Amino acid sequence: MNESLRQLFDNLGELGGELRRDEPLAAHCSWRVGGPADLFYQPQRLEQLERAVCLAEAAGVPWLVLGNGSNLLVRDGGVRGLVIETGALNRWRLRDDGGLEAECGVALPELARATAAAGRAGLERLAGIPGTLGAAVAINAGAHGQSVGDAVRQVVVLHEGRRQRRTKAELGFGYRQSAIGDREVVLEILLQLDRKEPAALLEAMRAALDARRQAQAVEGPNAGSVFRNPPDVAAWKLIDDAGLRGLRLGGAMVSERHANFIVNCGDARAAEIEELIERVRQRVKAHSGVALETEIRIVGER
Repeated sequence: MNESLRQLFDNLGELGGELRRDEPLAAHCSWRVGGPADLFYQPQRLEQLERAVCLAEAAGVPWLVLGNGSNLLVRDGGVRGLVIETGALNRWRLRDDGGLEAECGVALPELARATAAAGRAGLERLAGIPGTLGAAVAINAGAHGQSVGDAVRQVVVLHEGRRQRRTKAELGFGYRQSAIGDREVVLEILLQLDRKEPAALLEAMRAALDARRQAQAVEGPNAGSVFRNPPDVAAWKLIDDAGLRGLRLGGAMVSERHANFIVNCGDARAAEIEELIERVRQRVKAHSGVALETEIRIVGER
């Protein structure tokens, strides 16, 4: 460990929270692959998250904020620098005016269930998305015709060491994207969830969960949809038409049940998953002429 990392380790230790060296990231990502993080920090308060990013920046140490790791491929060589995991930043509250204030680490499935039961509409069809609210906002996650961005009123982000408050109009929500930058951190979110009959919301939630289970009951650890849907066609259909369903490379396989999922059959390496992603992309391009774009993020060293 170099001097910058040692100094950062000491400084983070004074903040409180959980701090470890050489933490295997496979345990923190849904694909269950990936090498270690040099430093792994779990803040307990938003102020600790903000301070950790600022300390890393001042030390010249690269940093990465991790939510639930459900849309991420960490390479086998791991991540140099600091990884900050936000799971303990999970406080939220409903307001009388229909607003909901939440920290970035709130689990989206739990929030969707709780708000539906409370008769607040806007997240009920997102209960099957296994990520944090902060990460979901950053990519405008969605399912069954509903997107997180639909419910957002404003977001507080950390930008170059300072808090910035951004309105929905400034967030540039689109299909699986927003204007939030890679070096910005979602800290807090204000949603607008209008009142509706709880029974109707819970029924809509159950229907969405049932549909997700039927369509996406795959064979092993995965990161959900690997590729974005191009206009007017589903990515899984292009992959299926190219004859790639069940294609295997080492311990990684294109799911037999949902062709836009790649599963870890138990002993996959991140390199095999990444290579399989590239093979799928190349063969779909050769077959249909469509260049698929990944929905997942790939980080770390090979």
